[in-house]
Amino acid sequence: MVKKFTAKVITTNRLLEGDAVYLTRDGIWSPEFGDAELFTDPAGASLALETANRQTLLHVGAYFADAETDPSGRPSPTHYRERLRSMGPSNYCHGKQAERANV
Repeated sequence: MVKKFTAKVITTNRLLEGDAVYLTRDGIWSPEFGDAELFTDPAGASLALETANRQTLLHVGAYFADAETDPSGRPSPTHYRERLRSMGPSNYCHGKQAERANV
């Protein structure tokens, strides 16, 4: 039985700082999960992933992350791993966490 395709975003980590980033509709990488393009078509998603994986000077190993649309219409992670990655480093307040806290 073929598994049904569910909504996905494309994610990876930037090589220089290691932050989780997400591919947007404009083809750029954003540190915000909600900015990501939400793919619902498997063919379009596969093509975008192939294109993303050619950007080897920026990142390595882009992959699909399951997502859904939140009440505001933006992509939101469905798995706890991606939710943690989207919040930033968890060992101490820096990166995304510091920016959100205005530290």
